[in-house]
Amino acid sequence: MLDVKDRRVVVVGLGASGVAACRLLAARGARVVGTDAKPPDAVPAEVRALEENGVSLALGGHGAARLAEADLVVVSPGVPAFPELTDAEGRGVRVWGEVELAVQALSRPAPVVAVGGTNGKSTTTSLVGELLSRAGERVFVGGNLGEPLAAHADEAFDVVVLEVSSFQMERVEAFRPKVGVLLNVSPDHLDRYASEAAYADAKGNAFLRQTEDDVAVVPANDPVCLRQAKRGRARVVTFGEGGDVSVGADAIVDGAASYPRAALALQGGHNALNVAAALAAVRPFGIAPEVVRDVLATFQGLPHRMAFVRERRRVRFYDDSKGTNVGAAVTAVRGIREDKVVLIAGGRDKGGSYGPLVDALRARGRAAVLIGEAAGLLRDAIGDALPVRAAATMDEAVALAAELARPGDAVLLSPACSSFDMFRDYKARGDAFVRAVTELST
Repeated sequence: MLDVKDRRVVVVGLGASGVAACRLLAARGARVVGTDAKPPDAVPAEVRALEENGVSLALGGHGAARLAEADLVVVSPGVPAFPELTDAEGRGVRVWGEVELAVQALSRPAPVVAVGGTNGKSTTTSLVGELLSRAGERVFVGGNLGEPLAAHADEAFDVVVLEVSSFQMERVEAFRPKVGVLLNVSPDHLDRYASEAAYADAKGNAFLRQTEDDVAVVPANDPVCLRQAKRGRARVVTFGEGGDVSVGADAIVDGAASYPRAALALQGGHNALNVAAALAAVRPFGIAPEVVRDVLATFQGLPHRMAFVRERRRVRFYDDSKGTNVGAAVTAVRGIREDKVVLIAGGRDKGGSYGPLVDALRARGRAAVLIGEAAGLLRDAIGDALPVRAAATMDEAVALAAELARPGDAVLLSPACSSFDMFRDYKARGDAFVRAVTELST
């Protein structure tokens, strides 16, 4: 169990995971300093309330937190490297992410299933949690998805299921999941990483300390993911076409058990892969096929992930606001069941090429409506491949998309960008889309 009593610990970044880390450390007797670049008048009340837990606050910058004098620094996943942090590391100060802290702080150690990947990890994480829960396990499901584990470190779980981002895996020291899953790696967050290889390596850090007693789940015939899995010593289980958990045209086959795709509540080729990955991830827990069948027949995924909103004048509207990178948007455009799609895309650019999305739009696109800071970049990339319109608000974007769509088309929000230029997060962006679609006249 983590022993931080009377140690000076600095928590950098006071979002949800940072606040949870501060509370956990204070409860364990640490002398906690919470620091954030936002000034005092810009942080929410829950940050200011940390002082009631004995946490000292250093707001408006990190200098006053004196990171180099800390016994431990805990960095929230959204915080990139900065000079004071680099200096502290150079002086030998231990630096962890919130996931490392939370797993080490668990009052009752439990096996961890860590699900990473550029796309599909929230759906897969939730499905793994549902499968284990329906099998009778006491399960925590969270991490990058939903609640931070640090907020629940004093609870008892049989299994901990974590969605892990590349940011969260940057600073792990002893993190060793019983099952590590890497669904895919496609270009993302190149505004933070020097190269695609560096991004892949961050994701692959989840495998580093696995032993022969552990399992690494990766796609079949994917050399990038396989190379990451082999950085550890886990037994590799593959999923997908020709994998150990095989995805065929009609069924997903896991050993002697076969699950017809027509019976799955989650539809689409990308979701078949997510299901296969989840089945591979729960193999070590011996879930009965009849339980698996019941879950797969009812599990419908999560909000803002290819969620059907409404049909209007024979045009169907879909909310994929969680499509925050090019790979996710490409999957959404190519996977839509309608023949043609009017895409709403844009937001804050994350680096990388929009070329794959333009290729998908050439094949399936009716038109594109662009929003946010990246609208100009997207317009330049699309060129004359299809009609393009610009919108200043989500309401305007939805109205334009509805105008451009023809009967039988889909209107799809899959932005290929982060939301932070116009919205608090992808959920707020998706909610705005759903509201605008709902308010369209019949």
